[in-house]
Amino acid sequence: MWNTNCVPRVVLCLAAALTLPAAAQTGGTGIKIAMVAKSEANFVFQAARLGAEAAAADLAQKGTKVEIAWMTPPQEDAAAQSERIGRAVSQGASAILVACSDLKLLTQAIDAAVDKGVPVMTFDSDAPASKRFAFYGTDDGQLGEQLMADLAEMMGKKGKLAILAGNPEAPNLKAREAAVRRAAAKYPGVEVVETVHHKETPPEATASILRVNAARPDLAGWALVGGWPLFRSSLSLKLVEDLQRRGLKVVSADALPDQLAYVDKGLVGVLWAQPVYLWGKVGVETIVQKLQGKKDIPAKLRMELVRVTGANLGTWARQLQTWGFTGISEEYLKRP
Repeated sequence: MWNTNCVPRVVLCLAAALTLPAAAQTGGTGIKIAMVAKSEANFVFQAARLGAEAAAADLAQKGTKVEIAWMTPPQEDAAAQSERIGRAVSQGASAILVACSDLKLLTQAIDAAVDKGVPVMTFDSDAPASKRFAFYGTDDGQLGEQLMADLAEMMGKKGKLAILAGNPEAPNLKAREAAVRRAAAKYPGVEVVETVHHKETPPEATASILRVNAARPDLAGWALVGGWPLFRSSLSLKLVEDLQRRGLKVVSADALPDQLAYVDKGLVGVLWAQPVYLWGKVGVETIVQKLQGKKDIPAKLRMELVRVTGANLGTWARQLQTWGFTGISEEYLKRP
């Protein structure tokens, strides 16, 4: 069921590209983009990093040299993000691409950078009141509503559910959680009994689900606004056994290689995929357009979601492979 090599291979591919000296990546001149995602421990941001490097490589072939300076903290830490934005400015970054863990701290850091002449673009999690010039990401309200609509159908429009919601200060996750609750209120037979916050690592997220499942024998379903527990960890087998035993209905955001096994085995009904690779690719391309003087860049660039089920698992697996992910099950890649 599990592909133990998937995520490590992605990380190793990235490491190979990023351990080159800056001069080797840019020819000694060019554009330097500091990328400050939420956390290195969250694999969705490693995918975004891969997309950023791919965009830089494409631009280099067209004559624009771009260096990606990966300045993401190991674990989610808004204060560390703020410090790294300031460091990027002091180290001569041409622009900054950031996913915001905390509105207040990151808005201040973004504004300070822009005031010093460094344009900032946000991705995944926005700071809409800041001086950032553009945001690229999901409509989080729409994502929350779609998660709940699918879950309600799977639960027969009745029963108790919990929401797994990650960092309580992350604006994108707060918006998704609120949207799940709004959508749940449309179903008289459905009750949201708990919102569960946790550190955004696979073990922490999985432990949170197992704890709530043990405490709530009447729970019928989970809405996961992020796919953290569906990445492989030391607790994965316990989670699989618990879901199989309980027969819980589960829907989740995100659909990276590790997570596809849950759909294949019927443990998760629907994955709402954010094409997270494009956070980096579109982000870098848009920043370069800005630096080259393009005037009509929208303040919000919407990422379109992809609904992944057993019916289109093969199509999505091949898309991931096209984006450079390795270790995807050959069985999935051969499906129609």
